[in-house]
Amino acid sequence: MHADQVDVAVDVVAALVAEQFPRWRGLPVRPLPSTGTVNALFRLGAEVVLRFPLRPNASPDLRGELRREQEHARMLAARMPVAVPEPLGLGEPGDGYPGSWAAYRFIPGETAERDRIGDLDGFARDLAGVVTALCGIDTGGRVWSGSGRGGPLADQDADVRAALAASDALTDTGALAAVWNRCRHARRDDPADRWIHADLMPGNLLVRDGRLAAVIDLETVCVGDPAVDLMPAWNLLDAGSRETYRRALGVDDATWERGRGWALVQAINALPYYVETNPVMAAIARRTLRAVLE
Repeated sequence: MHADQVDVAVDVVAALVAEQFPRWRGLPVRPLPSTGTVNALFRLGAEVVLRFPLRPNASPDLRGELRREQEHARMLAARMPVAVPEPLGLGEPGDGYPGSWAAYRFIPGETAERDRIGDLDGFARDLAGVVTALCGIDTGGRVWSGSGRGGPLADQDADVRAALAASDALTDTGALAAVWNRCRHARRDDPADRWIHADLMPGNLLVRDGRLAAVIDLETVCVGDPAVDLMPAWNLLDAGSRETYRRALGVDDATWERGRGWALVQAINALPYYVETNPVMAAIARRTLRAVLE
């Protein structure tokens, strides 16, 4: 998927575990199928999942990102109405893999798709409960950091225009440009930043017995515009449950339009990038773009 992506071999993973986590030496390692774009996943025994960044490096910055992700997981664990990943350790670069990596307790479940969800309206209300819980956590005066999702939507204009230009043969870019022009100007009456997940994609939501069971992949958790976490209204939910989600969150028209804009930002950037390399991500992008036009 990425020009600088590395292949992570099972024997390399097993050797790194044996060297750095002796208590887990000898546990079976097997790769987990994933359509994710950031990490290679491995099941270690019955209780552990290992996350190896696909684009590793030995810089303190990457280790800092992984450490912050685990700090966020600990912060959220007692505050979320569903499970979040439980950190178990951080690994170091070693032979065969030039970067830091992370270990978490395995959470059983399947990634969210409509045919795996028993009641889309109930799912929408459960997900709204997660977003409400996030927004209710004290930020301690933090504000958006200046990078990643969560800042002014209009700052995404150049990237969206470039992605639209690259997608002429893939989607209705004219109609999407009109929606984007409306969304990027949506006002923000409440300037207070909140805790947000910032990447509520179907692959980051786990379903068990048809219900929302966990929210995973916390590397994007930050403080920013809560409209970002409206993205599932378009990337996963149907028209009816989309309205259920909106009512459960009680958002105004301008916030809803900013959420639509963030869904468009994610999808139009993903579509041309993954259309050849990740069919699942490209299909989600197409679905999202169709929904934002409704």
